Amino acid sequence: MTVKAYGAHAGDLPLQSLDITRRAPGAHDVQIEIAFCGVCHSDIHQVRSEWAGTLYPCVPGHEIVGRVSAVGAHVSGVKAGDLVGVGCIVDSCRHCADCDEGLENYCDHMVGTYNGPTPDAPGHTLGGYAQSIVVHERYVLHIRHPEEQLAAAAPLLCAGITTWSPLRHWGVGPGHKVGVVGIGGLGHMGIKLAHAMGAHVVAFTTSESKREAARTLGADEVVVSRNAAEMAAHAKSLDFILNTVAAPHDLDAFFTLLKRDGTMALVGAPATPHPSPQVFNLIMKRRSLAGSMIGGIPETQEMLDFCAQHGIVADIEMIRADEINAAYERMLRGDVKYRFVIDNATLAA
Repeated sequence: MTVKAYGAHAGDLPLQSLDITRRAPGAHDVQIEIAFCGVCHSDIHQVRSEWAGTLYPCVPGHEIVGRVSAVGAHVSGVKAGDLVGVGCIVDSCRHCADCDEGLENYCDHMVGTYNGPTPDAPGHTLGGYAQSIVVHERYVLHIRHPEEQLAAAAPLLCAGITTWSPLRHWGVGPGHKVGVVGIGGLGHMGIKLAHAMGAHVVAFTTSESKREAARTLGADEVVVSRNAAEMAAHAKSLDFILNTVAAPHDLDAFFTLLKRDGTMALVGAPATPHPSPQVFNLIMKRRSLAGSMIGGIPETQEMLDFCAQHGIVADIEMIRADEINAAYERMLRGDVKYRFVIDNATLAA
């Protein structure tokens, strides 16, 4: 089946309208007509070859929501007409320890929604900047938000699960004081989720102008990290820090804010490394530096259900497909509050 999409033929070329093919649904496949697709910073890194190994043509997009249009003969649990989502994973080995535990995101053979190996033409996966997609049922998620919130639910499939997974893994909840570093596509979701989980949330930003916005998102306190006095006031006070910043920065400034046995988890992926932290900031208070990558399918469904129950969606700005190149430039300037979402109906224009 030929469908319209938006993608690029090389890292130094703009995204443009493309015709791509999708496989016919197999026995365990779900065909989805994509209504909306969120725009992630990873899309820019991959399509512009800032991350190694980009395969072209590259069609980005892994924050996909839409409606099921067809299912294979052996599909159970999903039917035509259902509202569903697809995140960053469309396949994995399905039999390793990680897959058996529902942590497909750590499978050594995880297949990404775009730029991953597949027998389908052109030999690698093509993402959600497209009219439709066909995905194995294991990797299809139920969206239980009201349909009018569907576009704003799209970023939950990456930004939502990327922040939910570490918050859950490190047991964030009532009685915890949690820092969220960065108030962008990931950070704004981290604030909303940590607040809804019952934690006392301290947001950290380099921008005085974001102070009120962070409070509106659910932060109990806001610290401008360039202000040494404000930072010092929170020394050794935080149980956990979720660091969402995707640019290299001084991690030591935040380690000193952790209590004994506190952890800082990195979810932002900078193109070049952070300056190496001072070991003494770790060993003197038994602090930990950790990382976390998206989440498995079961915890992604858990996150979606939690968000539906608590009325949580992303703050979005809707764009037409032909506005994607301008949106990328705005993202690089930080000029979006807080996630662009493509209206995929505009692909047909």
